[in-house]
Amino acid sequence: MISSTNTGETPARLRTLLPLTRLNFILMAIAGIVITAGFLLMTGEPSGADTFNPDIFSTRRIVVGPTITFLGYIFMGVAIMWPTRRRDTTTTSSATNPASKA
Repeated sequence: MISSTNTGETPARLRTLLPLTRLNFILMAIAGIVITAGFLLMTGEPSGADTFNPDIFSTRRIVVGPTITFLGYIFMGVAIMWPTRRRDTTTTSSATNPASKA
């Protein structure tokens, strides 16, 4: 956890310095749920040494599950790189900025 006692800055200012925002974490949680759902779609009864289970070749286990998992990993990358809209706390007016008068 970032402590404001060492730097002398307020917690609100430190929060703007963090690379990820609350939205990034929400999107990453959704991506984690999608990845878990993909792995759950790939589960099922295995074939044994003395029995053959044709369900191991089902479309759900071979196509749908891995596709959902792959899309979840792609969405995780998007969630991490999602741009944040930060509010600039320091506003400059035309009276304080002489370059803006030109």
